[in-house]
Amino acid sequence: MDRIIFHVDVNSAFLSWSAVKRLREDPQALDLRTVPSAVGGDVKTRHGIITAKSIPAKKYGIQTGEPVMKALQKCPDLILVPGDRKTYKEYSRQFIAILKKYAEVVEQVSIDEAYMDMTGAAGSAGSREEERQAVLEIAAGIRKEIRESLGFTVNVGISSNKLLAKMASDFQKPDRTHTLFPDEVAGKMWPLPIRELHGCGGATAARLNTLGIVTIGDAAGTDPEILKGALGEKAGAHIWRAANGISNSPVRGTREKAKSYSNETTMAEDITGQNYGERMPAYLRKLSESVGGRMRKDAVRAYTIGVIVKTDQFHRHTRQKRLDRSTSDPAVIEAAARELMDRLLTGESGLFSRGRTIRLVGVSAAGLDDSPYEQMSLFDWLGDPEESGKKGTPVQKQDPVHEPFPAGEVQKAGRTAAEQILDSEEEKAYNPTTAAAEDAAPVRGDRDRDFAADEKRRRLDAMMDTINRRFGQDTVRKGGSR
Repeated sequence: MDRIIFHVDVNSAFLSWSAVKRLREDPQALDLRTVPSAVGGDVKTRHGIITAKSIPAKKYGIQTGEPVMKALQKCPDLILVPGDRKTYKEYSRQFIAILKKYAEVVEQVSIDEAYMDMTGAAGSAGSREEERQAVLEIAAGIRKEIRESLGFTVNVGISSNKLLAKMASDFQKPDRTHTLFPDEVAGKMWPLPIRELHGCGGATAARLNTLGIVTIGDAAGTDPEILKGALGEKAGAHIWRAANGISNSPVRGTREKAKSYSNETTMAEDITGQNYGERMPAYLRKLSESVGGRMRKDAVRAYTIGVIVKTDQFHRHTRQKRLDRSTSDPAVIEAAARELMDRLLTGESGLFSRGRTIRLVGVSAAGLDDSPYEQMSLFDWLGDPEESGKKGTPVQKQDPVHEPFPAGEVQKAGRTAAEQILDSEEEKAYNPTTAAAEDAAPVRGDRDRDFAADEKRRRLDAMMDTINRRFGQDTVRKGGSR
């Protein structure tokens, strides 16, 4: 039996949920879903961006992510309502609870959409056509229960894999069920514009259009090597597989651990070189707090901090920096983000020098560390070895109860850590390319490099002296023997 996958997507989720709440509070209220309306921005000042729109608003060309002022130019009578995160989370919870009544495995991929593995749900339906009819009836039941019990509508896409189910759910809306099985791809999917292929962004679609690839069918029939040459190895392979309806990804009942955290925001007005210092810090602080807060909630830290910008030409640019130790501290994330943003935007080679302005800003954190223990250097543990070694500043023996390591284990731990640090410093001293890459800083000539290596060796020697004074001579030595 072929797999049967449902993709269930709430129609205009935020707008629908706002409309349902209004109607429950006042049954005589205007149903926002029946008129041009949108969620987002500051309703009073009419600034900010659109985060959701009604289907009637879509007919005016209003797009999610565009500035509110631009949307009002397209539709002066557009009704704006503020976002309501608490309401959205509650309706999302109830939505997923209904789906779990119909399938054992439900994979929620966002607040308003989920995949369901419905393989075998039709029972002994008989022929393939009878099986498909049976699952259509199940989908109709899901839509009806959500509509009648929660007050909003969903689309259900059905196929034998997640990609095609997702594509099917995006067909005509609202409150519809669509199928897109492999034997329907040529008739239903290939005639669509390439930009409607799941995973094909605007820039990729534009690039493919220049090659004469206008429809999904065009991409499906193109030599994959040509696509790889035009888009890169991974992107080209993805477009070819997706255009041919190929996907093997399973429906996962629990979310995979995040590989990175990020948050982005689109400005109501572009950031320029003139207002950069005034406006950018507030955005970076808010984004860093969001990213750091989510990481703390999940009990993870990150070694790599990155920034993302989108210019007025809709080109995305990124920069990353690896930290010495992992963090989820918003202040540390913000400091790294500001350094990266300065490097990306300002100076002779920055984007501002090329006349670009910034319409989107993002902060990311990757290289995750979920260890319950935070990595610290021996310098942090012991304090400043230079201060502790000064005359008149004795090294104080800690109470064994409060020592970071039991006294009996400190020799082994100290020696291992010191040797690892020494190995690392020696490698950097004799391999300046590696040192520069790891420190994410430019190497400025042999003199600076030698000075840096000498300085690190001096600090290491001081640290080892401190360990030996505190725990006994020969606790640690350079080299591999005691």
